[in-house]
Amino acid sequence: MMKVGLLFGSFNPVHIGHMAVANYFAEFTDLDSVWMVVSPYNPLKPPGSLLQDYHRSDLVQTAIGDYRKIKLSKIEFTLPRPSYTIHTVTYLTEQYPGYAFVLLMGTDSLETLRKWKNYEQILEHYEIYVYPRPGHSGGEFISHPKIKLQQAPLIEISSSFIRQSIKNGKDVRFLLPESVWQQIDEMNFYKR
Repeated sequence: MMKVGLLFGSFNPVHIGHMAVANYFAEFTDLDSVWMVVSPYNPLKPPGSLLQDYHRSDLVQTAIGDYRKIKLSKIEFTLPRPSYTIHTVTYLTEQYPGYAFVLLMGTDSLETLRKWKNYEQILEHYEIYVYPRPGHSGGEFISHPKIKLQQAPLIEISSSFIRQSIKNGKDVRFLLPESVWQQIDEMNFYKR
């Protein structure tokens, strides 16, 4: 049975914090691989400044490069919207019967789990590997038997900070994988 971690995000843009977390879970846990699931739209986030789906997924693929333990997943682009984690992971479980899927999230997301659609089913059927986020304890579910706290490295960078910095003419190349920075710069993403 292949054990695959699912790291969901809008990745707008993908940055070194995302890649460090994905790399940690791929190398230092019992997961066989990590799939970075690019979300078209998060019902809990305000819509707006999302770069086109195909640009964001292309940047994630660029960031991954030839590293075999991390894969890009565009599955949510083909599923009904808005995207709900329970629908995505149920669909993947049906499509890949030989795989065990594990959700990967920060303690900040775990704190909002009760707001998620069918969160009880998630807790019943799937393990959740949680990494610490400053100022977030993980809330009521942190000691749930399906929750496994991991000590992934923390790089406190947000995609919104990167977008705003680029818009303001700042050079943030070291906050992004080099290939991602080059592509963003060449394509003039986030400049206005």
